[in-house]
Amino acid sequence: MDDKTVKSRFKRVCVFCGSSTGKKNCYRDAALDLGEELVSRRLNLVYGGGSVGLMGLVSQTVHCGGGHVLGIILKTLMCKEITGETVGEVKPVADMHQRKAEMAHHYDCFIALRGRYGTLEELLEVITWAQLGIHDKPVS
Repeated sequence: MDDKTVKSRFKRVCVFCGSSTGKKNCYRDAALDLGEELVSRRLNLVYGGGSVGLMGLVSQTVHCGGGHVLGIILKTLMCKEITGETVGEVKPVADMHQRKAEMAHHYDCFIALRGRYGTLEELLEVITWAQLGIHDKPVS
C-alpha cells in the first residue's frame, strides 16, 4: 500500500447519481472527486451502468484508477445511457425492482450524488430499507 492509499472497512460502494452532469461544475467536480476517493481507498464501484453524465464520470475515474466497476442497467435504458464503450462489467436487468435488488446484493454502503427523480427514488428506498431493518449498511 502506498502513502496515498487509505484503508476502508468497505469493499464495494454503490453510488446513485444522474445520467446528466447538471448545470453546475461543482456536480462534475464532486463526481470526479468521489471517483478518485474510491480509487485511493481501493473500493469497487456498483452503479447504474450508464456511461454518460455523473455516472460516466464516477465509473470512468474508478475504472481508469484500477478499481472494479459493476454497472447494473435497465435493458430499456442501454441505448440512452450507454454511449461508446462500456466501462467495467455491465449487467442488464429487466426492471427497476430487479435493478435495485441486484445492486443491493453487491454493495457494502451507499452514496448519492446529484440526480433527479430516479436518484431520489433509489436513495429513499435504501433509507426505507434501513429504517425497516432490511439492511444496516451506511447511507451518505
